[in-house]
Amino acid sequence: MRILFVSSELAPFAKTGGLGDVSAALPRALRAAGHDVRVVVPMYARVRAPGREFVEVVPTLRVRLGEHDVRASVFASTLPDSDVPVYFVRCAALYDRANLYDSAGDEHLRFGLLNWAALMVCQHLGFSPDIAHVNDWQTALIPLLAQTLFAWDRRFSGTRTVLTIHNLGHQGTFGADTVWQLGLDPVRGHLHQDELHAGRLGFLRTGIQYANAITTVSPTYAREILTAEGGVGLDDALRSRRDVLRGILNGIDDTEWNPACDPHLTHTFSADDLSGKARCKAALLASAGVPYRAEVPVVGVVSRLVWQKGFDLCEEVLPALLRRGDFQLVALGSGEPRYEEFFRSLVRHFPRQVAYVSAFSERLAHAIEAGADMFLMPSRYEPCGLNQMYSLRYGTPPIVHRTGGLADTVRNFDRATGEGTGFVFNHFDGAGLRWAITRALEVWGSGAGDDRARWEALQRNGMREPLGWQHRVGEYLSLYRALCPGVA
Repeated sequence: MRILFVSSELAPFAKTGGLGDVSAALPRALRAAGHDVRVVVPMYARVRAPGREFVEVVPTLRVRLGEHDVRASVFASTLPDSDVPVYFVRCAALYDRANLYDSAGDEHLRFGLLNWAALMVCQHLGFSPDIAHVNDWQTALIPLLAQTLFAWDRRFSGTRTVLTIHNLGHQGTFGADTVWQLGLDPVRGHLHQDELHAGRLGFLRTGIQYANAITTVSPTYAREILTAEGGVGLDDALRSRRDVLRGILNGIDDTEWNPACDPHLTHTFSADDLSGKARCKAALLASAGVPYRAEVPVVGVVSRLVWQKGFDLCEEVLPALLRRGDFQLVALGSGEPRYEEFFRSLVRHFPRQVAYVSAFSERLAHAIEAGADMFLMPSRYEPCGLNQMYSLRYGTPPIVHRTGGLADTVRNFDRATGEGTGFVFNHFDGAGLRWAITRALEVWGSGAGDDRARWEALQRNGMREPLGWQHRVGEYLSLYRALCPGVA
């Protein structure tokens, strides 16, 4: 099967979060299953890091976007640790910026170009995709383009489109005047007319309208977005297409996230031999400048510090719990100034218990997953989440809110049966989070003897969960084959 995969992020070249990881891992898994998958992403400034090599394969792409005659080029490379081709759309005027996403007022042009260019790359390379798999609002115009402005090209006559919604909170909504600027005037009548009359054009709404299939990144999130509360204004559009909507849980790259051979760690370990994890804890605290205390657990945080992630609950709960001295905290992340200052204040008030680093570090993210005893992820909503799965893989039981992919991947630990993988609270409030942390500390107990044996059983439960993409790719292939019967 020939698969075109289009995304605004791709690890390790350019990512801000889980989308970049998924956009690398799923194509690798599809290629490992024997399919011809090609990836198209923008060539941001950070992509051209020293030591990376690219080959120009399309010297000139010309796209008329309103008054702009946009010129781009295309460079090829491969996804690391694979032979998956990656095609980078180079347009310095739109992509040579410090950040992947920008507030300069031209996001519609930046990602409008990506939508046009992805299909034009196929034309230049003679690639006729059976499936065009697009991700989030930044690529959500492709289903419309494939069915209308590119329909003349027999190369796309058999192409079926799959739109994956990674986070419905970001929809790509712009003024209706952008229709002309995006080259969509000839198909204005195909757009959502009520939205146009209201003076808006929504990339994601358009994708929902035209994609042959829609997926989200967990079964629970697929149900949540059909509600007024979870649908963020698009629940009506999604309910109208619920017959083609499916939740497929993300996987993780369990070669990159494997404590038995992780090059970022000072010591390795596995479910069969956990001794290295205690050494990782000691190394983490030493590097953080926090005294090592074997009897108390370390709670880890690796996250964007934003409202979605539930850090307002942390503001409410953590100071009082830290004053009891029952745990230590190591946090990594940046985001809203309010939450960054909150973690800095914890360091000031609890210097022997708390460490915080605001600049993201891949090495430190791995070190926290390995060295922490528990992982805190109290998200208000979470379409899927990956860090809780990394935590399970690294024997670091997560403390999570029952929502989206967190509900689908973490099971409450039952002391009586020994079953479960973490600690889950149902109600998104301070009392719920306080209960979950307190319960985790109770299960930890003294951290020795019978308490240690019980905790290690909990760790092994999580470490043995089937979390890799090899356990998920079959669901995507089943969907692709249903859309393209007769294609192998």
